[in-house]
Amino acid sequence: MSRPLPSPARSSRRARRRTRLVAPVVVAALAGSALAVPAAHAADDPVEAAITVAKVENLPADFVNGVDVSSVLSLEESGVVFRDDAGDPADLFDVLADHGVTDVRVRVWNDPFDDAGHGYGGGNVDVARAVEIGERATAAGLGVLVDFHYSDFWADPGKQQAPKAWASMTVAQKAQAVEDFTTDALEQFDAAGVDVDMVQVGNETNNGVAGVTGWDGMAQIFSAGSAAVRDVFPDALVALHFTNPESAGRYAGYASNLASRGVDYDVFASSYYPFWHGSLTNLTSVLSQVATTYGKKVMVAETSWAYTLDDGDGHGNTIDLPSEAPMYPVSVQGQATAVRDVIQAVANVGDAGIGVFYWEPAWLPVGPPSQLEQNKALWERDGSGWATSYAGEYDPDDAGEWFGGSAWDNQALFGFDGTPLESLRVFEYARTGAVAPREVTGVESPALRFTAGEEITLPGTVDVSYNDGSTEAEAVTWSAAADFISGPGVYRIAGETASGRATTATVTVESVNVLRNPGFEDADVSMWTKTGSALTLRATDDPRTGSRSSHFYSGSAYTFTLSQRVTGLAAGDYTASASVQGDGEDAASEVR
Repeated sequence: MSRPLPSPARSSRRARRRTRLVAPVVVAALAGSALAVPAAHAADDPVEAAITVAKVENLPADFVNGVDVSSVLSLEESGVVFRDDAGDPADLFDVLADHGVTDVRVRVWNDPFDDAGHGYGGGNVDVARAVEIGERATAAGLGVLVDFHYSDFWADPGKQQAPKAWASMTVAQKAQAVEDFTTDALEQFDAAGVDVDMVQVGNETNNGVAGVTGWDGMAQIFSAGSAAVRDVFPDALVALHFTNPESAGRYAGYASNLASRGVDYDVFASSYYPFWHGSLTNLTSVLSQVATTYGKKVMVAETSWAYTLDDGDGHGNTIDLPSEAPMYPVSVQGQATAVRDVIQAVANVGDAGIGVFYWEPAWLPVGPPSQLEQNKALWERDGSGWATSYAGEYDPDDAGEWFGGSAWDNQALFGFDGTPLESLRVFEYARTGAVAPREVTGVESPALRFTAGEEITLPGTVDVSYNDGSTEAEAVTWSAAADFISGPGVYRIAGETASGRATTATVTVESVNVLRNPGFEDADVSMWTKTGSALTLRATDDPRTGSRSSHFYSGSAYTFTLSQRVTGLAAGDYTASASVQGDGEDAASEVR
C-alpha cells in the first residue's frame, strides 16, 4: 500500500519547523503590548546568556536538534508538571520547540503490559501511546522519529528479547511479523497526521534484534522493517541504530555486514554517552568512515550529560559519583558544553552528519526522595519509573530485580521542579554562540596511584576550569594529612588553591602486584593462559585503567578461564583480586 503525498497541512508544519531552525530570534510588535527583546548583537556575535556555548562551526541549516521524551505521558499521569522559563505550567512540546528543539524521538514497544493490563514502565509506550506523543509533537511544529524496539520492553546491546507473541517464531516468521507490525503502526501514525521524518528499525542492535542474532537473520529483520517504512512513509529516512563507537573496527564491520547483505537504509545512527563511549574525535572518525565508504547519512541517536549528582526521587541514578563523570563539569554549564561538543563532532562529518538526539531530557522525579513510598506507588501505577515490578515476568534478571524510578533525573534538561535549565537552550546557542560572565565551573580533584613503598608526592598545582572552556593552573596547598599516609588503602587529602578554592586529592596506595601485565596493556600476553570461548585479551572495551581489558561476551552460553602462574614468591599470605564489569548477569551466571 502506498502512502499518499503529504497534505498541505503537513507540508506547512514542516515548513514552520524548519523556519524555527534558521530564525532563532524573532522580534514582533503587538498593539497595546510590550515585548522584552534580547540585547542587540551583530549577526556573527554570540548572544549574552547565563552559560557560555561556543558556536558550532559548519552547522547545516536543517541539522536535527532532537530529544527523546518517550516517558512523558506516564510522568504527566503521575502529576509531573512542566514549566516555561517564567516557571508557569506549560506543554512540554511547546517548551521544547521554544528552546530550539526541532524533532522528537519516541520509542515503540510491541506489548509492554502483562495479561492483567499492568504496564512494564518506562512510559508504557505501545503504539497507541507513541502515536499520542507524535500528535503532540506535530502540533508543536516538531518532526518525529519513530524508534521501534521490536521487543515488549527495553532493547539494548545486552538484551534483544523478542516480543511475547513472537517468542516461538522462526526468523522468517519474525521478519514477516516485523513488516506487518511496522506497517500497521506507521499507518496509525499516518492516520493521526503525525509528521514522521525518520523511522528507526531496532534499538542499539549490536548483538541482535527481535530476538534474532547473527547477521543473516538480523538482515532479514532490518530489511522487513525498512520495506514497511518505504511503503507507508516513502519520504521518511530509515535509520539503523548501534552503539559502542569506541571499539576499534566495530562500526566499519557492522556497515560492511549490512552492505554485503543488501540491507536498505539511509542513516547509520550511534549512541554516544561521554561517560562510556570514548573520544569525540574517534566518534567523528568512525561515523565519517561509514558515511564515506557506504554513502550513508549519520547521526547520534542518544546522548546526555549530568548537571548534578543529586538524586531527585529516591531511586539511585546511573551517574552518581564524580569519578563516573570526569570529562566535563557536572553542572548546567558542563551539560551544555557536552551537548554542544557532540553536535560539533557530528557536524564535523560534513553533509552526511544530520543531527543529534538527547535521550530523555524530561524524565523528572514524580516526587522528592522524602516521599519515596508515594513515588513507588506512582511508578507502579503509571509506569513513570524505568520499570515496574510487573516487568519482572518478561525481564526477570534486570527489571525483576531492580525495578523502580528514574535513574536519569540528574541528566534532565529541566530542574526537578519542571523548569527548563539554561542548558536546554544549547540547541539554539550552538547556532549563534552564547557568552556569560567568566566564572569558575570546576576545580581539578587529582586521583593518584602509588605502589606501597613509593614516595607519595602530591601535585603543586591543579587545573581550574572556566565556563568559556579555558583552564588555568593554580598553586595548591595540601593539608598535613598527606604526611600520615601509610600502607595500602585509599586516602583523601584536602587542599586549597591560591585563590581559596577547595579541592581534594584521592591517593590510592596499592600493594605490590606480582602479576605480570595485569592490565593487558603490553602486547606480550604469553604469561596468561586462557581456556574456553568468548574471551578476548587486550580488548579496548570498558578498560578499568589504561586502554586495554580482558573482554568476554557471547550471544549464547559460554565458559572460560583466565590464569597466570606466579613463581618465586616468599612464603606468606597473598590476595588475588580482579575488577569485573558487566550487564545482563543472572542467577545462572557465575564468576569465581
